[in-house]
Amino acid sequence: MSSDDLILITGATGNTGAPAVKLLREAGRRVRALVHSRDGRSDALEALGAEIVEGDLLDFQSVGSALSGVGAAYFCYPVFPGTLLPATVIFGQAASEAGVKSVVNMSQISARREATSHAAQQHWLAERLLDRHAFTTTHLRPTFFAEWMKWTWLRNPDNGVLQLPFGTGRHAPIAGSDQAAVIAAILQNPRPHDGQIYPLYGAEELDHYGIAEQISAELDIPVRYEEIDIDAYDAAQLAKGRTEFFVQHVSNVARDYQNGIFAGENNLVEVISGHKPLTVRQYVAANRADFEHDGPFALRNELPQKS
Repeated sequence: MSSDDLILITGATGNTGAPAVKLLREAGRRVRALVHSRDGRSDALEALGAEIVEGDLLDFQSVGSALSGVGAAYFCYPVFPGTLLPATVIFGQAASEAGVKSVVNMSQISARREATSHAAQQHWLAERLLDRHAFTTTHLRPTFFAEWMKWTWLRNPDNGVLQLPFGTGRHAPIAGSDQAAVIAAILQNPRPHDGQIYPLYGAEELDHYGIAEQISAELDIPVRYEEIDIDAYDAAQLAKGRTEFFVQHVSNVARDYQNGIFAGENNLVEVISGHKPLTVRQYVAANRADFEHDGPFALRNELPQKS
C-alpha cells in the first residue's frame, strides 16, 4: 500500500470502524468513511480529517461511488435478516470494478459451513464470496466483543448483574478498539495477510463468573453472573422487540459458546497491531460511565419471575 492510497471504512461509526478511522488518520492515511447518514458520530470522524460519504451497502451505485479511487477497504456488516450475502456480492463486485487492491472483512468466530446460526453460516459464505475476487482478502473472526459486557449489563443501586445464556463456557473478551488496531495495521500493509483467517481474542480467557469478578474488582461493587436458560433468554429478547433473525443467531451461538467454539487465546492482536489487548478490568475502567446504567440488552422486566 502506498501512503497516498485512499482507504475506505464501512460501518465507520461502529465499534470497530470508528476507532479504525481514528488510528488511520493518526498514521497520516487518507480515509473515506461510509455512513448511513450524518450525525454527531460522523461529525467526529470528519473532525479527524476523514472524508464522509453517505450510502447504503445494499445500493450498488452508492457502494460503487464510495469505492471509487480506493486502494484498500474494510467491509463490516451488521446482523440483519437476509441481507449480508447481497451486500457482500454488491461490495465485492463494486470493489473489483473500482480496482481495490485489498479488503479486510469482519466475520465472526462461529462462522463455518455447518453453523446452525443463519448469520454465522452466512458470514462463512460471505468469506467464500470475497475470496473469489482478485483483491487480497483477510477475514477476521473475533470471539465475543468486550462490548457485550456493557450491552447485557443490569445496573442496580448497589450491585450489577450480567445476564446471559452462556452456561459455564469461556472466552477472552476482545474490545472493538483492539480489533480496530488489527484492521488499521492490515489495511496499511495487506500483502502479508492475504488469504488469512484470523481468530481474534482478548487478553485472558474467562468464564462469566470470572468476568463478573473482574468487573466487580474494577467498579468496587458486587457483580454476579446470572445464567439464563437459552429458551427463556430468546423469549425475553423477543419481548424487547429483537428480530427473530437476531434471536435465532444468539440462541445458536449460545449453544456454540457452551460447546467451546468461542474459547481460546492467541497473541495475534499484539503481533499484528504491536500492542497487547485490553484486559477486562482495563476495558471497564475505560468505559466506566457505561456501567452506571442498564445496557440495551439488559432484561429487567422481561424474564419470568422466580417463584
